[in-house]
Amino acid sequence: MEKGAHESEPLPDAPAAEQSAITRDADVLLAVDDLKVHFPIRRGVLFDRVVGHVYAVDGVSLAVRRGETYGLVGESGCGKTTLGRAILRLVEPTGGTVHFDGEDVSALKAEPLRQMRQRMQMVFQDPLSSLDPRQSVQSILEEGMRAHGIATAGGAGTARLKELLSAVGLPTSALRKFPHEFSGGQRQRIGIARALAVEPDLIVADEPVSALDVSVQAQVINVLSDLQTDLGLTYVVIAHDLAVVRHISDRVGVMYLGALVEEATSADLYAEPSHPYTRALLSAVPVPDPLVEDSRERILLKGDLPSPANPPSGCRFHTRCPWRQPTRCDDERPVLAELAPGHRVACHYAAEIAAGTLQPHAVETDAIP
Repeated sequence: MEKGAHESEPLPDAPAAEQSAITRDADVLLAVDDLKVHFPIRRGVLFDRVVGHVYAVDGVSLAVRRGETYGLVGESGCGKTTLGRAILRLVEPTGGTVHFDGEDVSALKAEPLRQMRQRMQMVFQDPLSSLDPRQSVQSILEEGMRAHGIATAGGAGTARLKELLSAVGLPTSALRKFPHEFSGGQRQRIGIARALAVEPDLIVADEPVSALDVSVQAQVINVLSDLQTDLGLTYVVIAHDLAVVRHISDRVGVMYLGALVEEATSADLYAEPSHPYTRALLSAVPVPDPLVEDSRERILLKGDLPSPANPPSGCRFHTRCPWRQPTRCDDERPVLAELAPGHRVACHYAAEIAAGTLQPHAVETDAIP
Protein backbone atom coordinates (compact mmCIF):
# COMPACT_ATOMS: atom_id res chain seq x y z
CA MET A 1 0.00 0.00 0.00
CA GLU A 2 1.34 3.41 -0.96
CA LYS A 3 1.74 5.83 1.89
CA GLY A 4 1.48 9.59 1.92
CA ALA A 5 3.94 11.80 3.72
CA HIS A 6 1.60 12.33 6.64
CA GLU A 7 1.59 8.60 7.45
CA SER A 8 5.06 8.92 8.91
CA GLU A 9 3.43 10.65 11.89
CA PRO A 10 2.25 7.96 14.31
CA LEU A 11 -0.81 8.61 16.43
CA PRO A 12 -0.31 6.80 19.77
CA ASP A 13 -3.72 7.60 21.29
CA ALA A 14 -2.61 5.66 24.35
CA PRO A 15 0.60 3.85 25.27
CA ALA A 16 0.74 0.16 24.35
CA ALA A 17 0.68 -0.90 27.99
CA GLU A 18 -2.40 1.24 28.64
CA GLN A 19 -4.21 -0.17 25.58
CA SER A 20 -3.37 -3.71 26.73
CA ALA A 21 -4.82 -2.97 30.16
CA ILE A 22 -8.00 -1.61 28.57
CA THR A 23 -8.37 -4.77 26.48
CA ARG A 24 -8.02 -6.98 29.59
CA ASP A 25 -10.47 -4.91 31.69
CA ALA A 26 -13.48 -7.17 32.33
CA ASP A 27 -15.78 -4.14 32.43
CA VAL A 28 -14.81 -3.10 28.89
CA LEU A 29 -16.98 -4.77 26.25
CA LEU A 30 -15.49 -3.06 23.18
CA ALA A 31 -11.88 -1.88 22.84
CA VAL A 32 -10.72 -0.24 19.60
CA ASP A 33 -6.97 0.31 19.24
CA ASP A 34 -5.44 2.50 16.49
CA LEU A 35 -8.12 1.47 13.98
CA LYS A 36 -7.55 2.57 10.37
CA VAL A 37 -9.68 2.29 7.25
CA HIS A 38 -7.98 3.56 4.07
CA PHE A 39 -9.85 3.26 0.77
CA PRO A 40 -7.59 3.06 -2.32
CA ILE A 41 -8.00 5.58 -5.14
CA ARG A 42 -7.50 3.79 -8.46
CA ARG A 43 -6.86 5.15 -11.91
CA GLY A 44 -6.06 3.73 -15.30
CA VAL A 45 -7.79 1.92 -18.12
CA LEU A 46 -5.45 -0.85 -19.15
CA PHE A 47 -3.41 -0.89 -15.97
CA ASP A 48 -5.41 -0.25 -12.82
CA ARG A 49 -3.09 1.34 -10.30
CA VAL A 50 -3.44 2.87 -6.85
CA VAL A 51 -2.61 6.58 -6.90
CA GLY A 52 -3.61 7.44 -3.36
CA HIS A 53 -5.93 6.67 -0.47
CA VAL A 54 -8.95 8.15 1.27
CA TYR A 55 -8.09 8.13 4.97
CA ALA A 56 -11.65 7.64 6.21
CA VAL A 57 -10.57 6.41 9.66
CA ASP A 58 -6.97 7.07 10.63
CA GLY A 59 -5.89 5.93 14.06
CA VAL A 60 -8.95 5.78 16.37
CA SER A 61 -8.70 4.29 19.86
CA LEU A 62 -11.62 4.07 22.25
CA ALA A 63 -13.20 1.79 24.85
CA VAL A 64 -16.88 1.17 25.56
CA ARG A 65 -17.91 -0.31 28.89
CA ARG A 66 -20.74 -2.78 29.38
CA GLY A 67 -24.18 -1.23 29.60
CA GLU A 68 -23.12 2.28 28.56
CA THR A 69 -23.96 4.39 25.53
CA TYR A 70 -21.02 5.85 23.62
CA GLY A 71 -21.91 8.69 21.27
CA LEU A 72 -19.89 9.56 18.16
CA VAL A 73 -20.40 13.05 16.73
CA GLY A 74 -18.86 15.12 13.95
CA GLU A 75 -19.76 16.74 10.66
CA SER A 76 -20.60 14.74 7.55
CA GLY A 77 -17.58 12.99 6.05
CA CYS A 78 -15.57 12.75 9.27
CA GLY A 79 -15.61 8.93 9.28
CA LYS A 80 -18.25 8.13 11.92
CA THR A 81 -20.20 5.63 9.82
CA THR A 82 -17.04 3.98 8.46
CA LEU A 83 -15.78 3.55 12.04
CA GLY A 84 -19.05 1.93 13.09
CA ARG A 85 -18.99 -0.46 10.15
CA ALA A 86 -15.32 -1.31 10.73
CA ILE A 87 -16.07 -2.23 14.36
CA LEU A 88 -18.47 -4.90 13.05
CA ARG A 89 -16.15 -5.86 10.15
CA LEU A 90 -18.78 -4.75 7.61
CA VAL A 91 -15.85 -2.74 6.27
CA GLU A 92 -12.44 -4.39 6.46
CA PRO A 93 -9.96 -2.39 8.57
CA THR A 94 -6.62 -1.44 7.03
CA GLY A 95 -4.88 -1.57 10.41
CA GLY A 96 -5.43 -1.65 14.14
CA THR A 97 -7.49 -4.04 16.26
CA VAL A 98 -11.04 -4.39 17.57
CA HIS A 99 -11.48 -6.45 20.73
CA PHE A 100 -15.00 -7.48 21.67
CA ASP A 101 -15.35 -9.05 25.11
CA GLY A 102 -11.62 -9.79 25.05
CA GLU A 103 -11.58 -11.44 21.61
CA ASP A 104 -9.83 -9.89 18.61
CA VAL A 105 -12.63 -9.44 16.07
CA SER A 106 -10.23 -8.10 13.43
CA ALA A 107 -8.46 -11.50 13.34
CA LEU A 108 -11.55 -13.73 13.08
CA LYS A 109 -12.16 -15.79 9.96
CA ALA A 110 -15.47 -16.39 8.19
CA GLU A 111 -17.37 -18.80 10.47
CA PRO A 112 -16.11 -17.51 13.85
CA LEU A 113 -16.87 -13.96 12.66
CA ARG A 114 -20.40 -14.97 11.66
CA GLN A 115 -20.97 -16.47 15.09
CA MET A 116 -19.55 -13.38 16.79
CA ARG A 117 -21.94 -11.14 14.87
CA GLN A 118 -24.82 -12.61 16.83
CA ARG A 119 -23.53 -10.50 19.72
CA MET A 120 -22.80 -7.40 17.60
CA GLN A 121 -25.59 -5.87 15.54
CA MET A 122 -26.19 -2.65 13.61
CA VAL A 123 -29.16 -0.34 13.11
CA PHE A 124 -28.65 1.34 9.74
CA GLN A 125 -29.21 4.99 8.93
CA ASP A 126 -31.85 4.56 6.20
CA PRO A 127 -34.52 2.13 7.40
CA LEU A 128 -36.18 1.84 3.99
CA SER A 129 -33.08 0.83 2.01
CA SER A 130 -31.84 -1.51 4.76
CA LEU A 131 -35.07 -3.58 4.80
CA ASP A 132 -35.81 -6.02 1.97
CA PRO A 133 -39.00 -4.71 0.29
CA ARG A 134 -39.91 -8.23 -0.87
CA GLN A 135 -39.97 -9.68 2.64
CA SER A 136 -42.66 -9.33 5.27
CA VAL A 137 -41.71 -8.10 8.72
CA GLN A 138 -42.01 -11.66 10.02
CA SER A 139 -39.58 -12.93 7.38
CA ILE A 140 -37.16 -10.07 8.08
CA LEU A 141 -37.09 -10.85 11.80
CA GLU A 142 -36.86 -14.62 11.33
CA GLU A 143 -33.98 -14.46 8.84
CA GLY A 144 -31.32 -13.55 11.41
CA MET A 145 -32.79 -15.90 13.99
CA ARG A 146 -32.55 -18.85 11.61
CA ALA A 147 -29.01 -17.93 10.60
CA HIS A 148 -27.89 -18.12 14.23
CA GLY A 149 -29.86 -21.20 15.21
CA ILE A 150 -32.56 -19.46 17.23
CA ALA A 151 -35.86 -21.34 17.06
CA THR A 152 -38.49 -19.65 14.87
CA ALA A 153 -41.04 -22.45 14.38
CA GLY A 154 -44.00 -23.23 16.58
CA GLY A 155 -45.40 -21.36 19.54
CA ALA A 156 -42.01 -20.34 20.95
CA GLY A 157 -41.01 -18.66 17.67
CA THR A 158 -44.31 -16.79 17.36
CA ALA A 159 -44.11 -15.64 20.96
CA ARG A 160 -40.57 -14.38 20.38
CA LEU A 161 -41.65 -12.33 17.35
CA LYS A 162 -44.53 -10.80 19.29
CA GLU A 163 -42.16 -9.91 22.13
CA LEU A 164 -39.84 -8.15 19.69
CA LEU A 165 -42.62 -6.06 18.20
CA SER A 166 -43.99 -5.23 21.63
CA ALA A 167 -40.52 -4.15 22.78
CA VAL A 168 -40.28 -1.57 19.99
CA GLY A 169 -43.89 -0.43 20.27
CA LEU A 170 -45.44 -2.08 17.20
CA PRO A 171 -48.64 -4.18 17.05
CA THR A 172 -48.46 -7.90 16.26
CA SER A 173 -50.44 -7.26 13.05
CA ALA A 174 -47.23 -5.70 11.66
CA LEU A 175 -45.79 -9.20 11.13
CA ARG A 176 -47.86 -9.71 7.97
CA LYS A 177 -47.02 -6.33 6.42
CA PHE A 178 -44.17 -5.17 4.21
CA PRO A 179 -41.74 -2.27 4.79
CA HIS A 180 -43.43 0.12 2.34
CA GLU A 181 -46.63 -0.05 4.42
CA PHE A 182 -45.00 1.71 7.39
CA SER A 183 -43.94 5.25 8.22
CA GLY A 184 -40.26 6.20 8.64
CA GLY A 185 -40.42 5.92 12.41
CA GLN A 186 -42.11 2.53 12.25
CA ARG A 187 -39.52 1.24 9.78
CA GLN A 188 -36.76 2.36 12.13
CA ARG A 189 -38.44 0.39 14.91
CA ILE A 190 -38.46 -2.66 12.64
CA GLY A 191 -34.73 -2.17 12.11
CA ILE A 192 -34.23 -2.06 15.87
CA ALA A 193 -36.37 -5.21 16.30
CA ARG A 194 -34.27 -6.99 13.65
CA ALA A 195 -31.10 -6.13 15.56
CA LEU A 196 -32.64 -7.37 18.81
CA ALA A 197 -33.89 -10.63 17.27
CA VAL A 198 -30.53 -12.42 17.72
CA GLU A 199 -30.14 -11.22 21.34
CA PRO A 200 -26.98 -9.09 20.91
CA ASP A 201 -24.84 -7.47 23.59
CA LEU A 202 -23.72 -4.50 21.45
CA ILE A 203 -25.73 -2.41 18.98
CA VAL A 204 -24.10 0.14 16.69
CA ALA A 205 -26.85 2.63 15.77
CA ASP A 206 -25.92 4.75 12.75
CA GLU A 207 -27.94 7.99 12.74
CA PRO A 208 -30.98 6.16 14.18
CA VAL A 209 -33.24 9.25 14.17
CA SER A 210 -31.71 11.65 11.60
CA ALA A 211 -34.37 10.98 8.92
CA LEU A 212 -37.32 11.23 11.32
CA ASP A 213 -39.60 14.04 12.47
CA VAL A 214 -38.78 15.57 15.84
CA SER A 215 -41.76 13.97 17.59
CA VAL A 216 -40.88 10.55 16.17
CA GLN A 217 -37.22 11.06 17.11
CA ALA A 218 -38.21 11.31 20.77
CA GLN A 219 -40.22 8.08 20.52
CA VAL A 220 -37.35 6.12 18.97
CA ILE A 221 -34.83 7.50 21.48
CA ASN A 222 -37.12 6.48 24.34
CA VAL A 223 -37.45 2.99 22.83
CA LEU A 224 -33.65 2.66 22.73
CA SER A 225 -33.32 3.85 26.33
CA ASP A 226 -36.02 1.50 27.59
CA LEU A 227 -34.48 -1.48 25.77
CA GLN A 228 -31.08 -0.70 27.26
CA THR A 229 -32.56 -0.67 30.75
CA ASP A 230 -34.56 -3.87 30.24
CA LEU A 231 -31.96 -5.92 28.33
CA GLY A 232 -28.65 -4.49 29.54
CA LEU A 233 -27.57 -3.47 26.03
CA THR A 234 -24.45 -1.52 25.12
CA TYR A 235 -24.76 1.14 22.41
CA VAL A 236 -22.46 2.99 20.06
CA VAL A 237 -24.67 5.79 18.72
CA ILE A 238 -23.46 7.66 15.63
CA ALA A 239 -25.12 11.03 15.08
CA HIS A 240 -24.58 14.60 13.97
CA ASP A 241 -27.42 15.96 16.12
CA LEU A 242 -25.68 17.17 19.28
CA ALA A 243 -28.93 17.38 21.25
CA VAL A 244 -29.72 13.71 20.57
CA VAL A 245 -26.23 12.62 21.59
CA ARG A 246 -26.36 14.67 24.78
CA HIS A 247 -29.69 13.12 25.76
CA ILE A 248 -28.82 9.49 25.17
CA SER A 249 -25.04 9.14 25.69
CA ASP A 250 -22.98 8.44 28.80
CA ARG A 251 -19.72 9.35 27.02
CA VAL A 252 -19.11 11.20 23.78
CA GLY A 253 -16.30 11.07 21.22
CA VAL A 254 -15.88 13.92 18.72
CA MET A 255 -14.42 13.02 15.31
CA TYR A 256 -12.74 15.24 12.74
CA LEU A 257 -11.23 13.99 9.49
CA GLY A 258 -11.03 10.35 10.56
CA ALA A 259 -9.65 10.82 14.08
CA LEU A 260 -10.97 11.41 17.59
CA VAL A 261 -10.17 14.94 18.76
CA GLU A 262 -11.99 14.86 22.11
CA GLU A 263 -13.62 12.33 24.42
CA ALA A 264 -15.40 12.92 27.72
CA THR A 265 -18.57 12.18 29.64
CA SER A 266 -21.63 13.80 28.13
CA ALA A 267 -21.95 16.25 31.03
CA ASP A 268 -18.29 17.30 30.93
CA LEU A 269 -18.12 17.67 27.16
CA TYR A 270 -21.15 19.94 26.94
CA ALA A 271 -20.22 21.94 30.03
CA GLU A 272 -16.51 22.43 29.23
CA PRO A 273 -15.55 21.60 25.63
CA SER A 274 -11.76 21.75 25.36
CA HIS A 275 -10.87 21.14 21.72
CA PRO A 276 -11.35 24.13 19.37
CA TYR A 277 -13.42 22.00 16.98
CA THR A 278 -15.74 20.85 19.77
CA ARG A 279 -16.14 24.45 20.90
CA ALA A 280 -17.13 25.45 17.38
CA LEU A 281 -19.65 22.60 17.11
CA LEU A 282 -21.33 23.41 20.42
CA SER A 283 -21.38 27.15 19.74
CA ALA A 284 -23.63 26.43 16.75
CA VAL A 285 -26.31 24.79 18.91
CA PRO A 286 -29.08 27.31 19.75
CA VAL A 287 -29.94 27.90 23.41
CA PRO A 288 -33.65 28.37 24.30
CA ASP A 289 -32.93 31.46 26.39
CA PRO A 290 -32.82 34.84 24.59
CA LEU A 291 -30.49 36.44 27.11
CA VAL A 292 -27.98 33.57 26.98
CA GLU A 293 -28.31 33.23 23.20
CA ASP A 294 -27.52 36.91 22.60
CA SER A 295 -24.51 36.99 24.91
CA ARG A 296 -22.77 33.66 24.33
CA GLU A 297 -19.68 33.18 22.19
CA ARG A 298 -20.09 31.94 18.62
CA ILE A 299 -17.21 30.36 16.74
CA LEU A 300 -17.68 30.48 12.98
CA LEU A 301 -15.25 28.19 11.20
CA LYS A 302 -13.72 29.59 8.04
CA GLY A 303 -12.18 27.73 5.16
CA ASP A 304 -13.17 24.46 3.53
CA LEU A 305 -13.09 21.05 5.14
CA PRO A 306 -9.88 19.39 3.90
CA SER A 307 -10.17 16.30 1.75
CA PRO A 308 -9.70 12.98 3.57
CA ALA A 309 -7.65 11.93 0.54
CA ASN A 310 -5.13 14.68 1.32
CA PRO A 311 -5.40 15.57 5.02
CA PRO A 312 -3.23 18.38 6.41
CA SER A 313 0.05 17.57 8.11
CA GLY A 314 0.31 18.03 11.87
CA CYS A 315 -3.00 18.75 13.54
CA ARG A 316 -5.82 17.96 11.11
CA PHE A 317 -7.79 20.98 12.34
CA HIS A 318 -5.03 23.59 12.11
CA THR A 319 -6.20 24.94 8.72
CA ARG A 320 -9.46 26.16 10.33
CA CYS A 321 -8.45 26.64 13.97
CA PRO A 322 -8.76 30.12 15.56
CA TRP A 323 -6.13 29.12 18.16
CA ARG A 324 -3.55 27.87 15.65
CA GLN A 325 0.07 28.57 16.63
CA PRO A 326 3.09 28.82 14.29
CA THR A 327 4.88 26.03 16.16
CA ARG A 328 3.76 22.39 16.51
CA CYS A 329 0.27 22.79 15.02
CA ASP A 330 1.44 22.58 11.39
CA ASP A 331 3.91 19.72 11.68
CA GLU A 332 3.23 17.67 14.84
CA ARG A 333 0.09 15.58 15.13
CA PRO A 334 -1.33 15.86 18.67
CA VAL A 335 -1.92 12.79 20.81
CA LEU A 336 -5.30 12.15 22.40
CA ALA A 337 -4.15 12.78 25.99
CA GLU A 338 -5.97 13.15 29.29
CA LEU A 339 -6.58 16.80 30.17
CA ALA A 340 -8.68 15.93 33.24
CA PRO A 341 -9.85 12.59 34.68
CA GLY A 342 -11.92 10.90 31.97
CA HIS A 343 -11.50 13.84 29.57
CA ARG A 344 -9.12 13.27 26.62
CA VAL A 345 -8.21 15.96 24.09
CA ALA A 346 -6.01 15.91 20.98
CA CYS A 347 -4.73 19.49 21.04
CA HIS A 348 -1.24 20.82 21.80
CA TYR A 349 -2.61 23.91 23.54
CA ALA A 350 -5.81 22.57 25.17
CA ALA A 351 -4.67 23.53 28.68
CA GLU A 352 -3.75 27.08 27.60
CA ILE A 353 -7.06 27.51 25.76
CA ALA A 354 -9.02 26.28 28.79
CA ALA A 355 -7.10 28.63 31.11
CA GLY A 356 -7.69 31.59 28.80
CA THR A 357 -3.98 32.33 28.37
CA LEU A 358 -4.24 31.67 24.62
CA GLN A 359 -6.66 33.91 22.75
CA PRO A 360 -8.32 33.15 19.39
CA HIS A 361 -7.32 35.05 16.28
CA ALA A 362 -8.64 35.49 12.75
CA VAL A 363 -8.18 32.51 10.46
CA GLU A 364 -6.50 33.16 7.14
CA THR A 365 -8.01 31.06 4.39
CA ASP A 366 -6.49 30.18 1.05
CA ALA A 367 -8.35 31.25 -2.05
CA ILE A 368 -9.83 28.44 -4.10
CA PRO A 369 -8.59 28.59 -7.70
